[in-house]
Amino acid sequence: MSLDEKQQSLIDDLNIIHDPHERLNAIVSRGHALKLDDAYKSEANLVPGCVSRVWLHGELVDGRTRFICDAESPMVKGLAALLCELYSDADPAEAAVIEPRVWEACGFTKMLSPTRLNGLANMRLRIQVMANQFITSNLSH
Repeated sequence: MSLDEKQQSLIDDLNIIHDPHERLNAIVSRGHALKLDDAYKSEANLVPGCVSRVWLHGELVDGRTRFICDAESPMVKGLAALLCELYSDADPAEAAVIEPRVWEACGFTKMLSPTRLNGLANMRLRIQVMANQFITSNLSH
């Protein structure tokens, strides 16, 4: 499944929940299950420009991306986890160029504050940078 197809499937699954506030609550609930190892909660993994602290760890496993995160705020953790879910198990080349449509497609851009949306954009940028690093490191091996 391509990253575009995965994203559309994720959007379709979320939009089964008709009320956008309940949809957002479902995303926050999904974040509770995430646990980032304390070893990855380092300054190097902090995502800049987020109101609450967000840590993002990425790695390449068998040629596929893997992202995991944690955040101090439950809402931010859920939203960040959704990005990690979207971009995990992707081809790094796709993860580098395919932008998240899920915020707009699920009605979240109308519900989230500009600072929160900016934080998500910073997290996306960090994922993009990591994906490009994975591509570069793969080419050099």
